[in-house]
Amino acid sequence: MKKIAFLALIMLASLSIQAQTSKELVGKWQLVKLTKNGKEKDIKEKFKSDQVFQVFNEDGKFTGIVGDKTTNGKWKLSKKNDVLTVTVNLIPVKFQIEYFDSQKRVITQDQLGTLEYKKVNN
Repeated sequence: MKKIAFLALIMLASLSIQAQTSKELVGKWQLVKLTKNGKEKDIKEKFKSDQVFQVFNEDGKFTGIVGDKTTNGKWKLSKKNDVLTVTVNLIPVKFQIEYFDSQKRVITQDQLGTLEYKKVNN
């Protein structure tokens, strides 16, 4: 009986780990923390605005918003849900997904550093 309960617990845990998919990514996300080389950076200083958003649509379209400027592109999540690729002006940028759930997302990119986003409920 203990083995069955343990196996059921492992199966539930594996389902929750795999639950972070493109469905959870769809929506509007605000950048709340930027870290590079272990040091937290000022978002407003880096982007000239503290209003930095990423919007992911179900159809694979992407909108980046910095202040009053928008950039459109496309997005794709890897099969293992561990790499997010955002393509703008035919240039793909790959982000390693460090953490991802329905309300918080932490991604890393070599040049930008580690970016933490929170989901915005509109």
